[in-house]
Amino acid sequence: MRREWMVLLLLNVAEYFTNAKNTCVEDENKSLEWWQTAVFYQVYPRSFKDSNGDGIGDLKGIEEKAEHFKDIGVDCVWLSPIFKSPMADFGYDISDYNKIDSVYGTMDDFVSLHKKLKSLGIKIILDFVPNHSSDEHEWFKKSVEKIMPYKDYYVWKDAKFDENNLRIPPNNWQSLFSNPAWTWNEKRGQYYLHQFDPKQPDLNYRNKELVDEMKNNLRFWLDLGVDGYRVDAVPFLFEDPNFSDDIRKPEELAIKEKNTYDQYYHPYTMDLDETYDMINQFRDVLDEYILKDGKIRVMITEGYTSMENTMRYYGNETNLGAHMPFNFGLIDRLNDFSNATKFKEAVNNWLDNMPDGKCANWVIGNHDQPRLATRLGSEMVDAMNMLNMLLPGAAFTYMGEEIGMSDTAVRWDQTIDPRGLNAGPDGYRTLSRDPARSPYQWNSSANAGFTVSSKPWLPVNPNYWRLNLDAQRKQHCSHYTVYKRLARLRKTRTVQRGSFDGRELSEWVYAFTRYSLKTNGFTMRPKSAMVLCNKRHSLVLSSFSSATQSISSSSLVFPVAMFLVALGFLLKNP
Repeated sequence: MRREWMVLLLLNVAEYFTNAKNTCVEDENKSLEWWQTAVFYQVYPRSFKDSNGDGIGDLKGIEEKAEHFKDIGVDCVWLSPIFKSPMADFGYDISDYNKIDSVYGTMDDFVSLHKKLKSLGIKIILDFVPNHSSDEHEWFKKSVEKIMPYKDYYVWKDAKFDENNLRIPPNNWQSLFSNPAWTWNEKRGQYYLHQFDPKQPDLNYRNKELVDEMKNNLRFWLDLGVDGYRVDAVPFLFEDPNFSDDIRKPEELAIKEKNTYDQYYHPYTMDLDETYDMINQFRDVLDEYILKDGKIRVMITEGYTSMENTMRYYGNETNLGAHMPFNFGLIDRLNDFSNATKFKEAVNNWLDNMPDGKCANWVIGNHDQPRLATRLGSEMVDAMNMLNMLLPGAAFTYMGEEIGMSDTAVRWDQTIDPRGLNAGPDGYRTLSRDPARSPYQWNSSANAGFTVSSKPWLPVNPNYWRLNLDAQRKQHCSHYTVYKRLARLRKTRTVQRGSFDGRELSEWVYAFTRYSLKTNGFTMRPKSAMVLCNKRHSLVLSSFSSATQSISSSSLVFPVAMFLVALGFLLKNP
């Protein structure tokens, strides 16, 4: 109860002062684009809401629940792939980029959903999957047959032969899903490259006709009114044209990795210079639409790579690049042992490296990572949502994070994720993405209100009877209510435009301020703090003028680990 009252008190203080009439905020005379301050909400369609009882979420289900986005302050919905697919990788193996898969509905269903979101003032972006298609795509079938112009739409290579004259792959490249990245096609008599699943052959971006086709795929959905794209797996668009072997890690490191991909360094299969030029070309396609109606279509790139390579996706003055490359620092760099130094490094690492004039973004979960509550503990849900929502820039929320959903235990016999299956019964728990993709927990009815089917496509988390949206809506203070208040705070000028300063107050306490200054006979100095302490410490409500003030563990009074925000403003004579 003490925790609930403290959270509500701080949120009330924050809202009171940020909305106070005497608040002075410096006007930078620069308008912000919609995407720079947006809350993006990722929907994994299979798991959001099933409308027809087949156990799989669909477009009509998303439309049915669209008011939820408005309720929690979402500005833009990002849909994971909804395109025609044999579902070997659940939509990331596309057999037709311009059709809706029947599992999710029809094109009319998509148009209806888009219309509904638009009526609510919510934008929509789609997943664009440029690295590979499905092996059931017509392009691949014709490429196997060597039919022009599709003959070289994919990466084909002749076999090698070992000392026993047995056929072997062209080199040692490995799939991210483990095992060799080459599969033999008997009909064509060559190997094809797949950096992911064998049913996801890599496209050949050194083929001009293929590039034109992919650009037209972008235009197809832009013409239907989508507001941009999240671009999948961009570091892998190009490979070394000489097909040089990747470098194996030292054996003492390699033998520790269950996934064969992680046993190698990958200088020849990711982050090639040509990749950045292709992203620039994709950006040019999106910017064509500015000339039509003056509205920006956003492009966000996904790449798990080095900071240096990630920052290159921002482009430069001559090559615009993406509007934002995803920032995974709050996922990759933090765990439940992280102290204040680690949190400060995770935040500053992005801000310090980001090119001038660019927009930051923050991500604390997605469909490929264990859920926030599982990685850092349920006590940290509000804390991380506060961090995610109040740092400068765009915020990304994976569905369910607003209510603190956790990973579902999925047995080996229930596992369907190809990455988990390839790891086998001994390694699947580490590599499977199924646990983070379990159905959304709407209420305490059967299967959490996700479906009327007796068998959802993935198991529902058995904690749904107590952890669900309906229950949290009825609670005075819950993850849901905190999230809604944070979304409202994001609309204030201090959060949208304010300067940032982050400090370590002790080994386990990290605080930051967001403030704006303006002199007009007096200075209005915003005073704000977020305090983090891990599970070994408690929570403090601190009133201090200097972010460097120390806090001793004896002054910590609440036995939970979370952030507190107190956005206040202090009048001071100049």
